[in-house]
Amino acid sequence: MDIKTLVLALALGNLSLCAALFFFEYESKKSLTLSTWAIAKQCQAVAWLLLYFRGVLPELLAGPVANMLLLAGLAFDAGALWEAYGRAAWRKYLYPALAVSGGVLLATQVLEADAALRVALGSLLVGFFFLAGVLALARAWRDGSMLRRFLVVAMFALTLVVVGRGLLTAAYPDGLSWVSPNLMQLVGFSGFYLMMLTNAFGYLLLSREKLQAELLRLEVIDPLTDVPNRRGFYQALAPWMALARRPGQPTAMLILALDQFKRVNDSYGHAAGDAALKTMVETCKKQLRDSDLMGRLGGAEFAIQLPRTALEDALMVAERIRRAIEEMPVKTERAVIKLTASIGVTTIRADDSTVSLFKRADEALQAAKVRGENQVAQPPEPLSMEALS
Repeated sequence: MDIKTLVLALALGNLSLCAALFFFEYESKKSLTLSTWAIAKQCQAVAWLLLYFRGVLPELLAGPVANMLLLAGLAFDAGALWEAYGRAAWRKYLYPALAVSGGVLLATQVLEADAALRVALGSLLVGFFFLAGVLALARAWRDGSMLRRFLVVAMFALTLVVVGRGLLTAAYPDGLSWVSPNLMQLVGFSGFYLMMLTNAFGYLLLSREKLQAELLRLEVIDPLTDVPNRRGFYQALAPWMALARRPGQPTAMLILALDQFKRVNDSYGHAAGDAALKTMVETCKKQLRDSDLMGRLGGAEFAIQLPRTALEDALMVAERIRRAIEEMPVKTERAVIKLTASIGVTTIRADDSTVSLFKRADEALQAAKVRGENQVAQPPEPLSMEALS
């Protein structure tokens, strides 16, 4: 494959990606990250098309304009990767860098700088924007997936190929004894082509990986309050159920229910009810340790696990939570809502199953409600045989 064909393949490859993204976004909500990546592909497609028609088009278009569009495309590529990992502030750094790079390229063209200098400078600028994308992927290396690590290594290696080719061409314009100028140029454009493929498939696979991780998270996390849902809480509770069979400090369990919560939804609307739930969860977290775990069982009912906490201490924690909720104003558009909560408290026993534990905790919760709500209670003592006789 000659260089002209590689340039055409780069142009058509980026155009194909632009078309695929257009039809993907046609009936779906456009995300900011995907839009940035789409702009990157559009810039690169136009740049490679202009370079393909070099000699036919005016030199201004096929030279400086094409190179600036190519740098812009690489900058947006890096920006899309930074956005994908929650760093939308990339514009503060890459936009000025892009402006300076474009100015330098124009200056070398206007001043008719030596061809070797222009090639070396262009290679270094391309490498800079390549590496900006690599750095986005390399963040949190230890926690990154194998896919991310592979992409970091592959993109870094391709960056070295492209930059190395440019510097060698600038230093040895007539080639080396064992490498012709055409071969060096072919290696450089091949690096560009592989970079396009790596970036395209890597970005799409990373997006899929991120979506799968979010779906897995939503299986065990309540999206409204951002605490474990019933399934997630039960999963986290399982090891503590096993530890309860061994001698040591007990683990306490609280069941909390907001009193008359249905009236909040009926009187002020579900948006106000959602705000009340989120505020209540944040209030509870301030009363808990980092090792404690709060989960949403459903509706306005929550469970709180207190590791290594005896019943007496758990009752004190529950009372502190009850007071905090009672003193917590929930400000909505329609009113300031006052809430109260009833809390049942128990501890995990050696012979407990999940069913028996939650049954006992629920009995404690019902006892708190029977007392008039806004109360803390423990399970009622079972009647002895003497009392029954």
